[in-house]
Amino acid sequence: MTETYDIIVVGGGPAGATTAQITAKNGSRVLLLDRAGRIKPCGGAVPPRLIRDYDIPAEFIVARIDAARIVSPTGRLAHMPVEGSYVGMVDRQDFDEYLRDRAAKAGAIRETGTYSKSTRDDDGTLRIHYLMKDGTEKSARTRLAIGADGALSKLGRDHIANAHKTKLVFAYHEIVERPESADTYSSDRCDVYYNARYSPDFYAWVFPHGKTASIGTGSAHKGFALRDAVAKLRKDAGLEGSKTIRKEGAPIPLKPLKRWDNGRDVLLAGDAAGVVAPASGEGIYYAMLGGELAADTALTFLKTGDARVLAQARKRFMRAHGMIFRVLAVMQHFWYGNDARRERFVSMCRDKDVQRLTWAAYTEKKLQKAGAMAHARIFFKDMAHLLGIVAP
Repeated sequence: MTETYDIIVVGGGPAGATTAQITAKNGSRVLLLDRAGRIKPCGGAVPPRLIRDYDIPAEFIVARIDAARIVSPTGRLAHMPVEGSYVGMVDRQDFDEYLRDRAAKAGAIRETGTYSKSTRDDDGTLRIHYLMKDGTEKSARTRLAIGADGALSKLGRDHIANAHKTKLVFAYHEIVERPESADTYSSDRCDVYYNARYSPDFYAWVFPHGKTASIGTGSAHKGFALRDAVAKLRKDAGLEGSKTIRKEGAPIPLKPLKRWDNGRDVLLAGDAAGVVAPASGEGIYYAMLGGELAADTALTFLKTGDARVLAQARKRFMRAHGMIFRVLAVMQHFWYGNDARRERFVSMCRDKDVQRLTWAAYTEKKLQKAGAMAHARIFFKDMAHLLGIVAP
């Protein structure tokens, strides 16, 4: 007999696992479908708000970052201390599995498999087909399918027009054993490199993960050699001797899709919906928030049967974070354009007003209502750098 679910969640990353946990906890019959062994390349940074909002146990915070070091194309440094707060770091391999396990404990049924296609039964009910590891196909019926299967979601492409048309950065990183003696590495500091040598249009990073570190980069230029760039960064940062544990690469979206649902019985969340912050590439918090909004929307849909409510997930997200996404997109487009601009951008990062407002916005995930004078100072400093009035 074919299983029938209220919700099938395709993808078990932070977005999908969060959706599955919330909906199962609220009494829905949920199937969480995830591919085994898939880890997304990710720096692993999470703000304190995520840790509070989603009740993350302390043992999954593998490092607490109290500063960022920004490195310009010419090697000039900007030190950005996180005053009064911190940035948490997680290892996605363990963190994602914890979230999936938490969903199962809430009542979601876990299945390991890869989504292959959708069909509809004679009564119009959506049927999700998926391949098991041994190549056999299974299927299940559902009232609602939630696509949390990453950038260029296959479920999204199958059901939502233009879901494949989105701006992407291709990311690649290497997880290495923690360096013990490198002069350029600190276990409580994130290093961010703005340099065309490592990325022509994004940035590269060295992020501590407790016993390991993530060394990576990203670019929207398909011809740019990401692996070679990471090799250069490891050499330049004195980390080429660290043992490599694993290597990962994947596309990361940098613009929310214009539509997240098909108006009937499919809804997207997380990377599948495009909710990764431009400029920073931060996605874990936004993925979990997207999963929460998808869950809230799904529960309303199951209760009312009104497919129009599916659009509320995107509307609520954009109402809360659309402005900051637009600001970051403009910033990335301009300041990441060439090394001369990157040099000036790093110089701006030394400014105390910029640092204070940046960290306050990051840790609490909202634009800060700082004093008018602080905003005025930042505006005039930005214009001075833009016009080349001040030296980098």
